Amino acid sequence: MSEPIDLAAFPDDFLWGTATSAYQIEGAVAEDGRSPSIWDTFSHTPGRIDNDDHGDIACDHYHRWPQDVSLMQQLGVNAYRLSVAWPRVMPGGDGPVNAKGLDFYDRLIDGLLTAGITPCVTLYHWDLPQTLQDRGGWPQRETAEHFAAYAAVVAERLGDRVPHWATLNEPLCSAWIGHLEGRMAPGLTDLTAAVRASYHLLLGHGLATQAIRAAAPGAEVGIVNNLSPVHAAGDSPEDLAAARRVDGHINRWWLDPVHGRGFPADMREVYGIELPERAGDLTTIAAPLDWLGLNYYFPAYVVDDPDGPVPYGRSIRREDVPRTGMDWEIEADGIESLLLRLTEDYGARKIYVTENGSSFPDVVRPDGGVDDPGRTDYLEGHLAACASAARKGAPLAGYFAWSLLDNFEWAYGYDKRFGLVHVDYATQARTLKSSGHRYADIVRAHREPGGPCGQGTDPSTEKGLSEAMPRCYFPGGS
Repeated sequence: MSEPIDLAAFPDDFLWGTATSAYQIEGAVAEDGRSPSIWDTFSHTPGRIDNDDHGDIACDHYHRWPQDVSLMQQLGVNAYRLSVAWPRVMPGGDGPVNAKGLDFYDRLIDGLLTAGITPCVTLYHWDLPQTLQDRGGWPQRETAEHFAAYAAVVAERLGDRVPHWATLNEPLCSAWIGHLEGRMAPGLTDLTAAVRASYHLLLGHGLATQAIRAAAPGAEVGIVNNLSPVHAAGDSPEDLAAARRVDGHINRWWLDPVHGRGFPADMREVYGIELPERAGDLTTIAAPLDWLGLNYYFPAYVVDDPDGPVPYGRSIRREDVPRTGMDWEIEADGIESLLLRLTEDYGARKIYVTENGSSFPDVVRPDGGVDDPGRTDYLEGHLAACASAARKGAPLAGYFAWSLLDNFEWAYGYDKRFGLVHVDYATQARTLKSSGHRYADIVRAHREPGGPCGQGTDPSTEKGLSEAMPRCYFPGGS
């Protein structure tokens, strides 16, 4: 059992949410005018994805979204973080606008608001239109400019109802994993392309921030980064220096520029790649943020690796520490340290934990219920750490569990499940897991401080919320 969660540490208007992304759940990749994205191309390249899985159908959310909104209502959440698919809205990347694509998100936003759920929109969760990749993709400045034009279109249509906007999700993954390591779309292994992509992603963030605010003056705009606390695995000067480089690679490179500090000089030296800077770019990139988004999953323990790839530091696998089904180390204290770092080192005024979750093998009981005690423990432990950070001054305004649904987990395909809701991909049946019941308990307890929080639902008897929220089974589309 995890330590108790100090729910009183969270403000009364705290956003309790879940999160998804378009390519991971929507499906309908060739319907209503949507064009291919780089992830359609990448996932259909043999050998790129485990089991050669792809997102053609995924969770069929494009057709089943009303049922998924109903699931959110059952969880009791008051916010939902979704992403808009660029190739669904602007199939050519730079226009014209696809009315049917925008109409889908218009209906979804209205459905969320009718259900009492605040929509939080991410404009880029990695699904660059393939047509723009064919023209050079993120290593080209024009892609940042096209992104801003796309942002303006979406904000003009939805900005009257969407209060919270994120420009980019995890640009580290787009640049480093997609262009340097080759394990994500577009699958390149080119340091020059990766550094140029990193620059233009952040430039695109700044330009899109301007576009959103012009189209929706009351919008709150932020950026979402996946961060990890980085520790030297040894005491040697070499390991300490390696930890500094790795921290620069995965944390400071993405945080410093948007906070007006420019790109870290030590990392520019490590990469040795000239940045495609123009006058005024750094000011654009450092457009004031209304909030910061933190995605946290695991820490990094690093040793020096002078013969390895940039940044010449290698994460080690520590033994005898708990791990998720992804083999990621579980360290709840890491989310607390990051929240405090964003507060103390970067002066964050408002922070959302925009993703936090875990993959574990689910156990489906004979009666159809789904037990996932590992995910429940992970959730409780990390929420307790969030509360501790809030008590110490972190301006934490919301928490979004990753993820609402089991979904297409990028290069891992469908084998890795992160959802609070189990998805049977053959039938598209949705089943609320024991972790989902527990999350609903926590949300309700925060809203009703005089009521019982309890220590979680008993999955063997499904006491508590299970009577009010029975197993959800949706075999059909909408």
